[in-house]
Amino acid sequence: MNESPETVRQLERETAKLKKINAALMSRVERSIDQQHNAFSLFETAIALDHQVRSRTRQLQDALRSLERSNESLYRAKLQAEEASSLKSSVLISVTHDLLQPLNAARLTLSSLAELSEAGNGAMLVEQVDRSLATLEELLRTLLDISKLDAGALKPEARPIAMASLFEPLHAEFAPIAAKRGLSLTIVPSSAAVVSDSLMLRRILQNLLANALQYTRGGKVLMGCRLSGDRVSIEVHDTGPGIPKAQQDAIFLEFQRGDAGFGDQAGFGLGLSIVRRFATVLGHSVQVRSRVGHGSAFVVVVPRADAAVVAAERDEAKAAQFHYSGLEGSKVLVIENDPASAEAMASLLEKWGCDVATTVSTADAIERIGALGRVPDAIIADLHLDNGERGIDAVDELRQRFRSEIPALIVTADYSDGAAREAALFGLELLKKPIKPAEMRALLSFLLAR
Repeated sequence: MNESPETVRQLERETAKLKKINAALMSRVERSIDQQHNAFSLFETAIALDHQVRSRTRQLQDALRSLERSNESLYRAKLQAEEASSLKSSVLISVTHDLLQPLNAARLTLSSLAELSEAGNGAMLVEQVDRSLATLEELLRTLLDISKLDAGALKPEARPIAMASLFEPLHAEFAPIAAKRGLSLTIVPSSAAVVSDSLMLRRILQNLLANALQYTRGGKVLMGCRLSGDRVSIEVHDTGPGIPKAQQDAIFLEFQRGDAGFGDQAGFGLGLSIVRRFATVLGHSVQVRSRVGHGSAFVVVVPRADAAVVAAERDEAKAAQFHYSGLEGSKVLVIENDPASAEAMASLLEKWGCDVATTVSTADAIERIGALGRVPDAIIADLHLDNGERGIDAVDELRQRFRSEIPALIVTADYSDGAAREAALFGLELLKKPIKPAEMRALLSFLLAR
């Protein structure tokens, strides 16, 4: 069938139009398929990320739980370490307290013996025993200082101090030791004043001098001050063997000692440890310079104070000094649960002309006073008696029972701040064992003279 040309052209136009429509439809379908594919990919990606987040969250939770367990373990270990340190300090304080009791009795007995001994040999033996007891006392005090520093119970009380107030007694203390060892000891007088804790700084200088004399076999030991701006350098030089550079840090550790010095007595290795510990608490720096074979120099750098202010305070203190009277004929009641200490104290008081009654408790004291028929002129009571009884309470009860403010002083081997505060609260004087007889006599004379 023959079509007309017009019909053919019409059919071609329709065919072309249908092709365009088909192409447009195919393009739309393809775009739709691509969009569905992208959405599915995003969905799959989201699912994968969710799995990863969950997995990482579980890992993080596991890590946190592990960290919590580690922290708990560290906390328990910290508590155990603190308990162990506290136990060590309390045991050391307790042991030192117990050791000071017989030492106190020995020192009092020795003082009494010295007053009886007139022969040269007897005096020499007394001196030897006294030196040995002083060495033991120094060791116990050092151990007590270490335990109190570790427990945080020793707090510095910084104030202006005249260096002369430290140098003069230190020279009197160490000059005989230096002379015995054939050494020259020079402590250069100083008008400088510093800001520090007097007792702690004295202990630092004591240990530095003792260490210098200990390790110097021949030559000299020199102590003096150098002023530099607002600082004072207190220096202790010796002509000892010197310290190798590699050992200069180790010597400040406990129980670290150099080679034996005079008489092959190397000590216990605690002196320089106390120096470093006290200096750290006070905020002072400690330096050491040394040359092997030539000697050493230890330097403590301390803040400088106004010397004029310190001089004024010293003049005021001198004006307030008391003159103590004798003790002859005084009735003294001793309340002491340690028999050796009670016997030694009674013997010494009797040498001073006192009439002494010894007791072990409040009840025993009341009974003895009743037998004496009069209130004692003074009471000396140990802080810690048997069965939890305290000397402070005993004094208080005796005063109330006999309606008299009997002069009293408390003696104790308890070096805690609490003991001093408690005695002060009751208005009582406190003496720490081992008791220095001269100090006790002066204090007792003062109490009786009021």
